[in-house]
Amino acid sequence: VQLQASGGGLVQAGGSLRLSCAASGRIFRINTMNWYRQAPRNQREFIARINNGGSTNYADSVKGRFTISRDSAKNTLYLQMNSLKLEDTAVYYCNYNIYTIGAPGGVDYWGKGTLVTVSS
Repeated sequence: VQLQASGGGLVQAGGSLRLSCAASGRIFRINTMNWYRQAPRNQREFIARINNGGSTNYADSVKGRFTISRDSAKNTLYLQMNSLKLEDTAVYYCNYNIYTIGAPGGVDYWGKGTLVTVSS
């Protein structure tokens, strides 16, 4: 399974971007689809999750501004980011936890990341 994140770029503070994550390969079932980000000199942090049932949860730092969604038929993940702030500048990574026989907790796959830069 390979994941490819896209949609990053340069945007002014207060603006919006929509990230996408496309999956290729054989996928039986996705347990959770997640977005993380890593700012310079910081650790990678969790941003948002959507599970197999469609429930979502968000980090407090993005709640009310970011929306995670998916196209289940295409195994594609989205992140709509509104009201962007300077501190949202980071490389954004998508992560899928995929059901795999023999791996009770599923297997994690990561995209290579897409850079979001928010300017003043």
